[in-house]
Amino acid sequence: MVKNRLSPETWIAAGFRALSEKGPSALKAEPLARSLNTTKGSFYWHFDDVPAFHAAMLHLWEDRAFTGIVTALESETNPVQRLRKLGEIAAQSAPEEFGGPAAEPAIRAWARDNTKVAEAVDRIDAKRMGYLSDLFADIGLTNAELPRILYGGLIGMEELSRHDGASNKEALATLVDLILALYEDS
Repeated sequence: MVKNRLSPETWIAAGFRALSEKGPSALKAEPLARSLNTTKGSFYWHFDDVPAFHAAMLHLWEDRAFTGIVTALESETNPVQRLRKLGEIAAQSAPEEFGGPAAEPAIRAWARDNTKVAEAVDRIDAKRMGYLSDLFADIGLTNAELPRILYGGLIGMEELSRHDGASNKEALATLVDLILALYEDS
């Protein structure tokens, strides 16, 4: 085995891949070190322990799952176009180095058995729902269930894609179009 000193980001990316491919039981120093062809010492150089590693993974996911997306939308001033752009961004899966299309469904599955992960998912869901509600209000759509329908559709589509590999781009664009048709009809 080659001794490599890897960056924390490399370990976290390996964690997301392992989570997406094998589930949370793969998020331990030994199997991750094997997957990176290195020793556990490299892992412990960057993380005090496995729970600290999990916390780092969740911190990165939370940042990318909300802040990164909102930042990408800031340049769009028209709320209708912002919703369309949000649909496009949401239809893109995580980069392969961060688990690809299975990443978010894998995190949600992990959350079923891990309180800290469930708390992170709850925080992201609340932020996303708040953002969607505000965006719908900016558009003039006041039905409080519409953001939930769109968000639930996205979560369900991600789960379907995890199994069939299909892109969600057209389906999510269609759902956004259906919701926006309500605005145009009012």
